Amino acid sequence: MKTIDNIPTGKISRATRLVKTGVKVGLNQLKYYGDTLVDPQNAKEKLNQKNATDIYDGLKSLKGSALKVAQMLSMEKNILPRAYVEQFSLSQFSVPPLSAPLVRKTFFKYFGKYPEDLYDHFDSKSIAAASIGQVHQATKDGKKLAVKIQYPGVADSISSDLAMVKPVAIKMFNIKGKDSDKYFQEVEQKLLEETNYTLEVEQSRQMVTDCRHIEHLLFPNYYTKLSNERIITMDWMDGEHLSVFTKKNTNKKLADQLGQALWDFYMFQMHELKRVHADPHPGNFLVTSKGDLVAIDFGCIKEVPDAFYVPYFELAIPENINNPEVFTQKLYELEILTPTDTPEEIAFFSALFHEMLSLFTQPMHKETFDFSDATFFSKIADLSKKYSKDTQLRKMNGNRGSKHFLYINRTFFGLYNLMNDLGANVLVNNYKTLKK
Repeated sequence: MKTIDNIPTGKISRATRLVKTGVKVGLNQLKYYGDTLVDPQNAKEKLNQKNATDIYDGLKSLKGSALKVAQMLSMEKNILPRAYVEQFSLSQFSVPPLSAPLVRKTFFKYFGKYPEDLYDHFDSKSIAAASIGQVHQATKDGKKLAVKIQYPGVADSISSDLAMVKPVAIKMFNIKGKDSDKYFQEVEQKLLEETNYTLEVEQSRQMVTDCRHIEHLLFPNYYTKLSNERIITMDWMDGEHLSVFTKKNTNKKLADQLGQALWDFYMFQMHELKRVHADPHPGNFLVTSKGDLVAIDFGCIKEVPDAFYVPYFELAIPENINNPEVFTQKLYELEILTPTDTPEEIAFFSALFHEMLSLFTQPMHKETFDFSDATFFSKIADLSKKYSKDTQLRKMNGNRGSKHFLYINRTFFGLYNLMNDLGANVLVNNYKTLKK
């Protein structure tokens, strides 16, 4: 794969790159109109494929929060056309890496030393590259290590990148009014945290301590003396990415074992720690040859305050969902309904969230749940399509819910997708029996 010698970091240079991408998409649209005349059956698919490729090519050259958006969108299997999901999924662990000279320059800037001065051996060729950083293999004192290096300028460009994305997001999600800023501030804060590698090492070490007792779940050790705000050194963990494993696995027992470990990991974090790994995409998990699950990235950790946790999970109880008085009260507590809502808005959003929650909380209602259930996931897909085309919803104010919904819902959607990829049948409340 071709390496990158520089990344545009200035607001103007990054905006220019996005404008060029927009021009390509516009040209694709013009070509599409011609294709509908000669090949109407395949025209739309060709347009999606070309747009997905051009948009991804533009984002991967920018890296940072721009590429992170693609990574997040790749998890939206029920919303985006397949061509976009497949192309954007590459952002999870396969993008053009930094060149060797730029890697050495980054090391010297933050350590005052070159890689060969810090490790017994350092492979200048990247093993994996994603949205915010890339990974190299190294050895020291007989240990095989993974060294994650952050791309230059990523942290400094977050605010300007989000400012460019904001108008599109406002239109896409029908966000109106001054309260919209709370959502963008939440995203900006989490992205800034993800670029703070010193914080990531602290969070990672704490997560290892808190969750290492979970069966069939492994973590690397992290080395603070070989880490700083832009570079992390950890144990090298052998295994294949979860997405690779799920595409070829035929062992149902193994899939259930991995799914149980993954489910227990998230439920223990959510209900016991009230602090959760909020970036559950396949690139953050490996499967070992012995059938264990490895969690390898803890840059995005979301604290779950009680004021949100309590009403959120009270709505996972069928009796509460089906009690109109309790249900309405919880919607106000979660800021889904507001004191300024019209009777029409109250009726519409109450019905919408009742339908959504009745479906999405089904895995919480049983002792076991089979995530290979095609009916369950087809209903989710149908519901997503239904509300994406709802003309009444577009007329409503899209500012709905506490800011905490952004990353908690992202966590559950990502987890459900991973569990579905595995096709795992799990004990839902098994995490309650786990001892630290």
